[in-house]
Amino acid sequence: MKCVLVATEGAEILFYWTDEEFEESLRLKFSPSENEGEELPALEDQLSTLLAPLIISSMTMLEKLSDTYTCFSTENGSYLYVLHLFGECLFIAISGDHTQGEGDLRQQLRVLKYLFEVHFGLVTVDGQLIRKELRPPDLEQRVQVWEHFQSLLWTYSRLQEQEQCFAVEAVERLIHPQLCELCIEALEQHVIQAVNSSPARAGEEALHAFLVVHSKLLAFYSSHSASSLRPADLLALILLVQDLYPSESTAEDGNTQPSPRRSWNSQNIPLQPAWSPGSGRARSSAGTETDSFSLPEEYFTPAPSPGEQSSGSGSTVWLDGGTPPSDASLVQIAEDTLQTLIPGSPAAASPQRIFLDASVKETYCPMMPHTMYCLPLWPGINMVLLTKSPSTSLALVLYQLLDGFSLLEKKLKEGQEAGSSLRSHPLMGDLRQRMDKFVKNRRGQEIQSTWLEFKTKAFSRTEPGSSLELLQACGKVKRQLCTIYRLSFLTTAPGRGGPQLPQHLQDQVQTLMQEKLMDWKDFLLVKSRRNVTMVSYLEDFPGLVHFIYVDRTTGQMVAPSLSSSERTSSELGKGPLAAFVKTK
Repeated sequence: MKCVLVATEGAEILFYWTDEEFEESLRLKFSPSENEGEELPALEDQLSTLLAPLIISSMTMLEKLSDTYTCFSTENGSYLYVLHLFGECLFIAISGDHTQGEGDLRQQLRVLKYLFEVHFGLVTVDGQLIRKELRPPDLEQRVQVWEHFQSLLWTYSRLQEQEQCFAVEAVERLIHPQLCELCIEALEQHVIQAVNSSPARAGEEALHAFLVVHSKLLAFYSSHSASSLRPADLLALILLVQDLYPSESTAEDGNTQPSPRRSWNSQNIPLQPAWSPGSGRARSSAGTETDSFSLPEEYFTPAPSPGEQSSGSGSTVWLDGGTPPSDASLVQIAEDTLQTLIPGSPAAASPQRIFLDASVKETYCPMMPHTMYCLPLWPGINMVLLTKSPSTSLALVLYQLLDGFSLLEKKLKEGQEAGSSLRSHPLMGDLRQRMDKFVKNRRGQEIQSTWLEFKTKAFSRTEPGSSLELLQACGKVKRQLCTIYRLSFLTTAPGRGGPQLPQHLQDQVQTLMQEKLMDWKDFLLVKSRRNVTMVSYLEDFPGLVHFIYVDRTTGQMVAPSLSSSERTSSELGKGPLAAFVKTK
């Protein structure tokens, strides 16, 4: 029974995520009596009614006392609440099943905030602009945004339960020197260099390319001009990939049987079910309802060869008592069978604009805009390509200006006097010079008037503005900078009609990588489920049941799989040992 909610200071809901048990508890709480004949309020209205007093009291305490509560449980101990204020948005996590403690809920809030930053970048700095992104005026667009982040939280919860790398928050590698060398060479020559040397790349520059098998990293290659990618960013990218193309996970219950499906093109031939992008999501989130039944197996005995017929062999036998098909039908059946047995790659998702930490000309820049291309090779094996656009230098300039004004805003809130003391501060001289240069190159009338208003109040010798006036003017400048950032990188994102790599170039690198890994794909899928990277640990450490080695300097981990079932892709599995690892 869980709920995660983001609200403004005025108790306006910007985002929520609930599970079915929590929704059911709300329905019981707000269900009208039979005599009233009223309809049940919408879920958003139920959450607003339930949590509005909590939000208002928390913000009032913060305003009056400069302190507020961050965690509490209800009187009977059935619900645990955790609150965290990020900027102007209040994040609330609720647990009613005693499966999560305060640390787990707080970590979930930090993950959600980080996902907002990955999707919206520096727009999260301004409270008004992030409200527009999380709660668009258009209802259909709002539902789309909320469903996207709800899906990401569901995926994160699933991976944290099933995958050791997400349980300890470290990247897990698939170790195979020969294959890794082959993949890195292919990523360098057939992906990074192929994209950067193509005249049709529309100004995009390929920076990073990597291969993931389920949630494990197989190979990673970065161009010479790219900065290193943080392990946290890499885990976030793997989370996005798993949300787009979930790994199929079957139940570990020995009584549960996979459901064979009839192929309507090739009748009477038992085939494995075809993979679809939505099938894995449905199985991993809600379980399979069709696994409880199975269809009768039907077999087709092919006609004997001409030599066998001439030697007196009998005619074709059909177990269903049907009529033997013609030669043309046999050819069609064979073609349909081949197409079904050979799994094709799922359809590629649309490119996404994401924001990751990077270094530009040896200068650190958080939330640098990138374009993410997720190119599925086969079910469970995906390639990710990260590119940058020519306008990334603008992101660096905007970050440096926003960082300078944020530091100035902090000094003003701490009581730094305005006037001559502020004008003589070393920060102001450098900030004024860089801002003058930036505004001169911009044609926007609003940013020019806002900057002129700030300079009048900050640098005037006759009528200097007060600290409160300077604080308000500083906030206006920051909002204008965030607006330019939003228009430059979110409004023109690939999903909204912005520039991106042409489709034929994406198909080219996808096909080349499939050709390189064709002979290895089955081995990779098996190894990803039985990733014992240290085969000698049983001899070296007799009696050792399980281990997880995490190197925090590189953000990577090494551990064997805990699950003993061959019919599941879950590493942690079930049982007392898995429960023990999850609590550590």
